[in-house]
Order: sequence, then C-alpha cells, then structure tokens
Amino acid sequence: MLLTLTTTHQPATDLGHLLIKHPDRVHAFDVPVGTAHVFYPEADEQRCTAVLLLDVDPLKLAAARGRGRKATTAPESFTLGRYVNDRPYAASSLLASALSKVYRSALRGASKERPELAARGIPLEVRVPVLRCRGGADVAERVFGPLGWEVTATAIPLDELHPQWGDSRYVDLTLTGTLRVADALNHLYVLLPVLDDAKHYWVAPDEVDKLLRAGAGWLADHPERGLIIRRYLAHRRALAGTALERLDAQRPTDEPTADDELADAVPAEPAPRASLAALRRQAVHAALVDAGAHRVLDLGCGGGALLATLIGDRRFTEIVGTDVSTQALTLATRRLRLDRLPERQRTRVTLRQSALTYRDERLCGYDAAVLMEVVEHVDPPRLPALEDAVFGYARPTTVVVTTPNVEHNVRYEGLPAGAFRHADHRFEWTRAEFADWVRRVGATYGYSAVVHGVGPDDPETGAPTQLAVFTRAEAAR
Repeated sequence: MLLTLTTTHQPATDLGHLLIKHPDRVHAFDVPVGTAHVFYPEADEQRCTAVLLLDVDPLKLAAARGRGRKATTAPESFTLGRYVNDRPYAASSLLASALSKVYRSALRGASKERPELAARGIPLEVRVPVLRCRGGADVAERVFGPLGWEVTATAIPLDELHPQWGDSRYVDLTLTGTLRVADALNHLYVLLPVLDDAKHYWVAPDEVDKLLRAGAGWLADHPERGLIIRRYLAHRRALAGTALERLDAQRPTDEPTADDELADAVPAEPAPRASLAALRRQAVHAALVDAGAHRVLDLGCGGGALLATLIGDRRFTEIVGTDVSTQALTLATRRLRLDRLPERQRTRVTLRQSALTYRDERLCGYDAAVLMEVVEHVDPPRLPALEDAVFGYARPTTVVVTTPNVEHNVRYEGLPAGAFRHADHRFEWTRAEFADWVRRVGATYGYSAVVHGVGPDDPETGAPTQLAVFTRAEAAR
C-alpha cells in the first residue's frame, strides 16, 4: 500500500526538509507488520513527490494480531482472515500507524532547516490509489472537504472487465489544497482509519489522547466529528464519550454534543445534559444581553459556534467573527450557511482574518468583544500584545473572557495529571491566577470586572470554566 505527497512549492525539494527525509536517499523503517519505505520518484525545483510505501509481511501481521487482546474492528478478525485479506494492498490503519512513525517530527510541524515554511501552507497533492472506504466516495468528501481539501474520490470497480458487477469497497483518493504539511499529515493519520472504519490493533484508552493530539485545531469544529470520533475509536461508546467531553472542555467552537450528535456517537440514557461548550455559549450570550450590547466582536471565533448563537438573537445588529486561521473561517462560513441566509440576516454577519496580538483598526468602536477559550492558546510572552490590542486599542465597552479552570482538571477521567485540556493550550490558570490577571488588566486599561464560574460548581475545585466580564470605566459612570 502506498501514499504519495507532492508539492509544487518552489524550490519543491524543500519538501525533504519538512518531512526530514532527504530526497537523494531511500529510507527504510521497521514497523510491527513489515517495513515502511520513503523515497522520491521526482525531486527538482518545480515538483517534488515523496512516496510512503508500506510493505506488509502477512506472517508478521498475523503474529501482531495474535498478541494482546483479541477485540478489534478489523474485518479479518476471523482465523483464516488473518492470512487471507486485503491489508497488504489497501490503505488502512496500518498505513496511518506507519505514517506516524516515519513522519513523527513532521506531524509535530518541526523543521530545524525550514521552520518558517513548516508554519505556513504550501500547495500539496496527496494520493492514495487504493483506499478501503466504508460508505464510498461521499464519506471521503464529507471528512476531508471541510478541512480545506479539494477531494477527488473515484470508486474502483470490482472488475473492469465486468462493469455490471458494480463498484468495490475501495476508492482512488486524491486531495489537493494549500495547507501546512503537518496539518495534512495529521488529517491523514486520523482519517485513513476512519474511512477504513477498522483498526488493526486493540483500541485502548490512550487512543483518545492520540486522537485529540492529532485533531488539535480542526476536529472540535468538524461537522462530521461524531462520525470521526466513533469510527476512530472503534465504536467504543465509553471512549467516544470521553473524547467528546474533553473536546467540549477545550475551545468554545466545538460542535454541540447534546441531542443529535451525542445520540449518534455515544447513546446515553436518559437524554444527555447540556455540554460544557453549550453552557459557555449560554453564559456569554447572557453576559452580552446584560451589557446591552448590539454590535459584537467574537475574537478567535474558530468554527463559529458562538456566532451561530448570536445570529439567532435579533438584539445583535452587527456580529463580527475574527480568526487568524483561514481554515477556521471556512468552517464558520459552512456552519453558518452564510450563502443561504436571507440578505437581511447575512448583512448582520462579517467574518474577518485578524491576529489578536496586533492592533486592527477594523475592530474599534464596538459595544462588546468576546474572547471565549482564546487567551490560553496565546504564548504567555504574547499576552501583553493581546491585552494592548483588545483592551488598549479596540477598547470595546464590554469584554467577556472565558478560560479553563485548571484546578478542575482532576475531575476529567482519562486526562493525565499535569496535562492541559487541549494540545494547543500554552497555559491554564487557577482561579487565583485568573483573578490576578483580571485585576491587572482592568487596572491597566481602565475596566472594572466581575468573575464567576460556568458549569457545575465543585466544592473543592470550582467550576470547569472561568468567566470575567470587563466594563470600561467611563462607560459605567
């Protein structure tokens, strides 16, 4: 089975620096089921292609499957299936595992030689010529399309000489787009086994950590995240529930998990309570209403979950969502269905690319601004720049800030001690630390503030989310 990654970025051979695999060499890596090879059939200034070829040894595969716990979702779980199956030929979770070993540093976005290139998107084309895809080409479009890829998934016929037999369970998949190499590899690492809908190994609780780490920045807002989580975690309801709960404890742009999604991913009895993400949105909405705001900024809007709530309230006459990520803004556009809204509704909403650590005159003069689960994604040395840009320069009348309460993390089963709720969090504050930050920012920029919790209030650890409402001093008089 193989996967190709091609770029036309110039010089195209920079791909070797991003993958940390020299184009002039053939690289070989031992993996539990065989050998993974990386080589470059073309590598010049205009075009460079890296091939990941996984050579599966059927005997090693059978031996690997015979070790450990027997419960897996792989279709060859029956005895004879261990030796007669499609695994050496069709892309599956085997290829995803090989990818994670071979491109370990590239998955993290690390590149000593080209750090600036690793941090930005370049033109990429990915091809997986034979991919087992349960649900057909439509599922491939549904999972890859929202991530910025142009998807071409062509069903492979059972037999080209007998077209009346119909299509096989395999597709020839091609993805094109302008993305970071790290993002592309993480998409593939998660979604190849999702499309296959099978894992070749026992799915243990640590798979939740792997999923959230690889899905950082995109899974929480993905419109098909229920399907992705369910399939990636081998339809294990308890693990899927843990993954959804931890996603809801991260950024506020998460897809709502109550009602249809939670019922689809992890059926519960009785009906599930409102997720923490939903409670946060409700608390922020209430704070904006109490402040009498009409023109509102959602700073770091991500996939637009809060924007969807605000659009439903006619009191908000102008709603602006900003994010540094164009991919997030694309997700927000799709979630809000801006192209389908009546013109009167559509003119109330604007999406803009903007970095919160830089002054932006387009954000001045608004009644309120929201930073919902945003500040913890900023490196601490850059926080003063954010404070200046929002509180010092834009100076909205009201600022609503939410952030995790790190003391409550001990209540999340499966979250390792000392770990943050999200792989992209740069810090998480205690209640005292957040209160100190609120007091300092208020004193520096002329705001008064009140702080309270969001979510169930634990007598020992406090609520899972902290919320502060800043009011500009001259506006309060």
